[in-house]
Amino acid sequence: METALSETKAHTSVPVQITVLRARDLKGAKSDSPVTYVRSEFNNVLLGDSPKLEAAASQPTEYDFTASFDIGPDGPHGLDDVAQKPVLLTVFEVLPKEKKQKEEKMAVLGQAAVDLLPLLKGCCSYKVTLPLHPVTGAPPETAHPEHKPSLEVAVSVPEPLLSEGQISDGNQLTVTVEAAYSVPESWNTTGPQYNYAVGLQIPAAGEKPVLFSNGSLKAGGEMEPVPRQKKWPVSGIAAPGAQNIPESFIVGGPYEEEGGEMNRTEDKEFRTEAETLRKRVTWDMERRCYLEPSTLTSLQKRIAECRYWPVEIMRVPVTSTTKAKTTKTDKGEEDLQISFHGVAYVNMVPLLYPGVTRLRGAFRIHPYQDSEVLEKTKCQVSVLREVARQSSLGSRFGNAPAASPHARQAPSRTSKEDKPGRDTGRRMSAVLKPSDLPRDGDSTPPAITQSIIQNVEGQQYSEAGTYIVLELCLEKPLVPKRSAEELDIKVKELLPPRPQLPRRSAGAQKAVADYQSQVSSITNSILEEYFELFGQRVAEGQELDRQALEEQKCQLNYELNCSGKYFAFKEQLKHTVVKIVREKYLKTTAFEDREKLQAFLGELYVFLVDQMHLTLNKTLFDDREEPPPPPMTDPEKLRCFAREAELNEDYQLAEMYYQERLVRDRQCLDHWVDYGKFQMLTGNYLKAQECFFEALNLNRSHPPSLLLSGIIAVLLGNYGNAEVLFEDATCLHPTSVLAWTMLGLFYELQGNDIRMEMAFSEAHKLRQAQAGQEKPPATSDTGAPHGEAASVGEIGDRGRVADGPAAEPSTGSIFMEAALFLARANATQFVQRSLAHELLSPDGGPSCRYHLLRAQTHLLRKELDEANKNLEEASKMDHQNPDVWAFTGHLRLLSGDKREARNCYERTLSLVSDASEMQPVYLRLGSIYLEEGENEKAKNTYLTACKRSPTCLTWLGAGIACYRLGNMEEAEDALSEANALNNANAEVWGYLALICLKAGRQVEAEQCYKYTRKLNLQNPALLDEIHRIQEEVGFGDPSF
Repeated sequence: METALSETKAHTSVPVQITVLRARDLKGAKSDSPVTYVRSEFNNVLLGDSPKLEAAASQPTEYDFTASFDIGPDGPHGLDDVAQKPVLLTVFEVLPKEKKQKEEKMAVLGQAAVDLLPLLKGCCSYKVTLPLHPVTGAPPETAHPEHKPSLEVAVSVPEPLLSEGQISDGNQLTVTVEAAYSVPESWNTTGPQYNYAVGLQIPAAGEKPVLFSNGSLKAGGEMEPVPRQKKWPVSGIAAPGAQNIPESFIVGGPYEEEGGEMNRTEDKEFRTEAETLRKRVTWDMERRCYLEPSTLTSLQKRIAECRYWPVEIMRVPVTSTTKAKTTKTDKGEEDLQISFHGVAYVNMVPLLYPGVTRLRGAFRIHPYQDSEVLEKTKCQVSVLREVARQSSLGSRFGNAPAASPHARQAPSRTSKEDKPGRDTGRRMSAVLKPSDLPRDGDSTPPAITQSIIQNVEGQQYSEAGTYIVLELCLEKPLVPKRSAEELDIKVKELLPPRPQLPRRSAGAQKAVADYQSQVSSITNSILEEYFELFGQRVAEGQELDRQALEEQKCQLNYELNCSGKYFAFKEQLKHTVVKIVREKYLKTTAFEDREKLQAFLGELYVFLVDQMHLTLNKTLFDDREEPPPPPMTDPEKLRCFAREAELNEDYQLAEMYYQERLVRDRQCLDHWVDYGKFQMLTGNYLKAQECFFEALNLNRSHPPSLLLSGIIAVLLGNYGNAEVLFEDATCLHPTSVLAWTMLGLFYELQGNDIRMEMAFSEAHKLRQAQAGQEKPPATSDTGAPHGEAASVGEIGDRGRVADGPAAEPSTGSIFMEAALFLARANATQFVQRSLAHELLSPDGGPSCRYHLLRAQTHLLRKELDEANKNLEEASKMDHQNPDVWAFTGHLRLLSGDKREARNCYERTLSLVSDASEMQPVYLRLGSIYLEEGENEKAKNTYLTACKRSPTCLTWLGAGIACYRLGNMEEAEDALSEANALNNANAEVWGYLALICLKAGRQVEAEQCYKYTRKLNLQNPALLDEIHRIQEEVGFGDPSF
């Protein structure tokens, strides 16, 4: 505990000065102007007495008395004492001497407790005015209630006890033991008195036990009041009011908000009954512990490893003797005095959650069993049992509260009635049946016999349903939490600036309008042809009879057929008729029934003729095609889209994006390498080999392409080519640790141990040479910074491993670097081989990254149990690693436990640092929110993802959430952005159709519905909702 202090103060002590400045409103037992003095104590050590002064009736008594004690590593007082113990100030009255009285008599006027905690906050001096609490029956308790006596006290130190670094890096743990409810019925408030003690082990106390003694047994009848003040965990305070810690209260709270074991709905009725009607033992004590930085690390490590913390409880008899004999018999007897030994298992893991500073709850008390405690908590020693062995029970735990403020607790002496033989027989007869006792000649060891006795007594805790209410508070969270994102994110604020796309009208009405326009255009063309043939006759005004008109018609048909214009007119009308068939009648597939085909053709013919008659005299419409808009995505965005498609196992879409990158720039190495990795993922090794060779054609010495080509050669069985490629990589890049490591792994695969050792030795030498040099920023295997390279967390719905954790070439072992490279390249066949070396490597071993990569491999093989084991080990090693929680969330989602997956994803987001790949976390958490109906949380989650990496799916999720919240304008904006990024997503068109239907925009609703059907939407619920809205509004389906 004093390590931090000793390092800072160079093993010197710091004096703490306590100055009693003055007292006000002191009233004596027999006069209003008593003669008084102040006595100062700390940690059961007398610091000194002030001079005796006579108090004036209307003026304060100026003591100006200073006492001091030293805080240091070698003295009796340490930082832990400052945190948990007050300075006790007792005011005495000197009574007048009576006749024949030789010595002065003293009476206690009151006590005050000075809290020294500000000294651990960096404060060097402060003043407080404390009420002078009366002891029972003292004059200030009954006389002059309107003028309460008080003391003005100043506390100072010449220099801070802790440096600023220790204050910022340290912490303070406060343990509060409130009460144990529903205690065994055999505990009675009458008869022999017992001391009820609770103990636990905290690293902050220098591995010393933290004890709470002098619990008060109460009968049931009413609930404990809230709020109520907490008490100091020290003895020797005679004034009841001085036992309370200023401004420290137990406030309680709803059962549902607790973090213990009994916070479920079915426990509420029992707890209400237990805390109202049944017996209980109350402590209401608060124990503070200062945690230095090294202790914080130890605490976090022990919580991560053990999870459960044992909190022991027991009952010991109160002894009145003041002397004890230190004999072996007495020590064995003291062990037997421990009765009703129980333990509560407190799950401390919530204190490792980001931002959590408080853990309060009710925990069931179980019989103390050494094997069970060892299995659950890995604690091999009982705290209370060790205390009982090391010192007298009465001395250590404290007997009944002292009658005098200066009464010292003396060690208890074992009475004759408590000899082992008599006591054992008497106590066993009280709790055991005769058949349970060891028989004569039984070789059961005494310790085991005692354990049996304790177990039988402790069993009464389970029978009575006893539980204890505890609270653990930290001044600062063990794991910091990031600041909350803005909740009122607007969709338009996140949209990237781009030119407005021209609106295109489509749908059934547009198809009909186009048909009418083509009819008008053809009519004008025929009229022009007619005037060319017969225009002169018309100009001359010649009258034409019926026969002449028939002759002109035949001649016009002949000219149109001979010139090919008739066929051109048919082709001109064909496109518009096809649009009417698709848009108006939603017919896109061939008819299997000929009768249905004939009926449809008849209906279509009648409709077309009617429309032709209506549009013969309409003006022409220029239907020239508009130029396509410029592309809205760059190659990097296309790569993100492709990776997102991989996560969703939409490999066809992912391949389209990779190919689009190649179409835009076939001279970029990254495009070929990424496409080759994708082909390795899908198992198309020949195609992957072509991609890597294309990359090598662009850059003969590209290291990742050489290594990946060698890996593909091994997978295809071309070991000769593989050896050439790996050796070529080491020749072209002789200082590459990764190249030599991959060469060694290849030689191991061939069984060439000598060359394998050579390659690994060279890699180790290079790593050692690089360890002392300053490295440039690490780059990915394609030359891009690691922030842009593939990273951990990309597990598809079937648990594939897309990438490993971001590589750190300058740190870790050579095998971990190789494993990370192989995982990013989807060469999972080699990952296990590299990790096996990592486990045996002197500079490697089982680390958090090791278990993460192992978990990825098991997830790929659908070995969920093994993956879960690796993730648990990774969590123990680094519980603040966001990748651990992201992977655990993916695992829970694969197992079907969406509730636990949600908790893991939320914890990932609450951590200060991000996971290596956050996109799947946002997408899957947002999807869970939508399924559970928490649309506001889903909106914020998806918008955060849009802000980080906007894709079609992130905008789609945001649009769905906005639609469910009724924000139609924002929903349309988000869905339009999703459509701009991928216009082949059927769900986007489906929700756009819903928005247009509700907005009354018939043409757009029909257009969106058309693409929904064309793209074969596979969401039955969405289709049903669209059909229902269409029936409600009366449009949206062109077939109506």
